[in-house]
Amino acid sequence: MSKVFLITGAGRGLGTDIARQALAAGHQVVATGRRPEHVLEALGGEQDDLLATSLDITDAAAAQRAVKAAVERFGRIDVLVNNAANFYAGYFEEVSDAQMRRQIETNLFGPMNVTRAVLPVMRAQRDGHVMTLSSLAGAVGQEFCVAYSAAKFGVEGFMESLRHDVEPFNIRTTVVEPGFFRTELLVDASTTWPELSIDDYAERTAATKKVWQSMNGQQAGDPAKLAAALLVVAGQEQPPVRFVAGADAIDAVTAKGRELLAQAEASRALGGDLAHDDA
Repeated sequence: MSKVFLITGAGRGLGTDIARQALAAGHQVVATGRRPEHVLEALGGEQDDLLATSLDITDAAAAQRAVKAAVERFGRIDVLVNNAANFYAGYFEEVSDAQMRRQIETNLFGPMNVTRAVLPVMRAQRDGHVMTLSSLAGAVGQEFCVAYSAAKFGVEGFMESLRHDVEPFNIRTTVVEPGFFRTELLVDASTTWPELSIDDYAERTAATKKVWQSMNGQQAGDPAKLAAALLVVAGQEQPPVRFVAGADAIDAVTAKGRELLAQAEASRALGGDLAHDDA
């Protein structure tokens, strides 16, 4: 059955792959980006089933305008794909307060802005699916990723809790945890390096930055295959609350699950009997 997709960050990378494959599968697509002309160029120009519209996800009013345009063109929104994101890298003390706030503004409040604009449409339909791209770094904390992980861990909590809010309206939620895919997250346009420099971190920062830069274009995951998998998830009547994508992510999240279980069990002796005596 044909669906209407609203996809953020559709002008390049994974967003383009999702939009292109959704169109090829016969769906109608609202493809958003800061520059809609770049979105159109990436997707091959004007098409009957495509609406390219401007959206800066940090602008709540722009999100409302994009949703209004989507409904005016296609009448409904069935699947929201919160894909747009960027990456602020660095050790915590070298990431400035302003950088940390910008990272969370884009990667957490951005998806919230778009979701808040879309939900009234889905509630009126009594149907919909909100799919938000998190990351392996949203499930497992990693070195040099404190800002990114902080935002993506927030996305995980947001989506896991949102599920309960919207289930009565037949709205499903999926948080996606990809591992390392050959997207454009590590290109200069998407990655920001630390503004601050502290001698104690300088050597590690230089070495780690070099490693991250060398990974660009070498990641094992194929974003076209990830896009195809996400279309399968979007077509499921009962999509997963969490979709872990890539063998590297599956192994890491599995290990994290075991670690959490072990930590909870190790806490039992000291933490398991802390109730009031009269409870």
